[in-house]
Amino acid sequence: MAPTTKTAPPVTGIIGGTGLYGIEGFEGAQWVDVESPFGTPSDKLLIGDFKGHRLVFLPRHGRGHRIPPSQINYRANIEALKRAGVTQVISFSAVGSLREDLAPGTFVIVDQYIDRTFAREKSFFGEGFTAHVSMADPVCARLGDVLEAAAKQAKTPVIRGGTYIVMEGPQFSTRAESELYRSWGCDVIGMTNMPEAKLAREAEMCYATVAMVTDYDCWHPHHEAVTATAILKVLAENTGHARNLIRAVVPALDAAPPPPHSNSKNTTNCPHGCDRALSSAIATAPGSRDPALSRKLSFIAGRVMSEKGWT
Repeated sequence: MAPTTKTAPPVTGIIGGTGLYGIEGFEGAQWVDVESPFGTPSDKLLIGDFKGHRLVFLPRHGRGHRIPPSQINYRANIEALKRAGVTQVISFSAVGSLREDLAPGTFVIVDQYIDRTFAREKSFFGEGFTAHVSMADPVCARLGDVLEAAAKQAKTPVIRGGTYIVMEGPQFSTRAESELYRSWGCDVIGMTNMPEAKLAREAEMCYATVAMVTDYDCWHPHHEAVTATAILKVLAENTGHARNLIRAVVPALDAAPPPPHSNSKNTTNCPHGCDRALSSAIATAPGSRDPALSRKLSFIAGRVMSEKGWT
């Protein structure tokens, strides 16, 4: 697919479960193969239109939930979304609650993460072409604002703000681990948002998470230890709320300044700088860069390399 030009409208990407895609009014949707130099994405991309807005859905675990968290090719997923023109990503994720007041069924628009994963590729960059993006504020506040307002409009139980601790999995926590994370002040726990959020930042895409609480992990003395069966039951109930939220949030995104595609020369639209994350992040001098890796990064770092005359 060719790079998106600066005249292209913003495109919203949704990462989450298959049940999210059955929203009323999603028209002309087709499953499209998008190849990535970083490997095979979790699935084809479902691309269509909702009320005049381009939407791109990606099943994070593949249709039928085939891929466990540690084996998801997060790099291919994010790069494929960018190749499809996506400029802003909303991630829907099932999580456990680490707080009494965050009951199953609550949606949390998180604003921070603690990354405890250790077996995943976490950067598009590497030997021969290094970069260090800022993750101080890992979630686009513009998307967070729109999500919060849309959730209230859709009458979805929502909390704004919280820390999501990302564990490696696929096993659930021990009680000792659960209590440790609570002592750190974490609010929810899951297995999928890292390195997804880090890679979205490297790809200069706005990113936000809707964490859908399904259980109390295993710390709560009055609730049974978490099981996959119990999670899937609550997740099915949450899916209806998630679809309502998508219906409300997509049209509302036009009311906030949309980011351009990062291959565009117009790089002033995201007020929080998500679309300019690489401007001061690249460390390797042009003459020392690996040519093969530079070509591989053409969609990820194309904007900054073009602006600085590195292509």
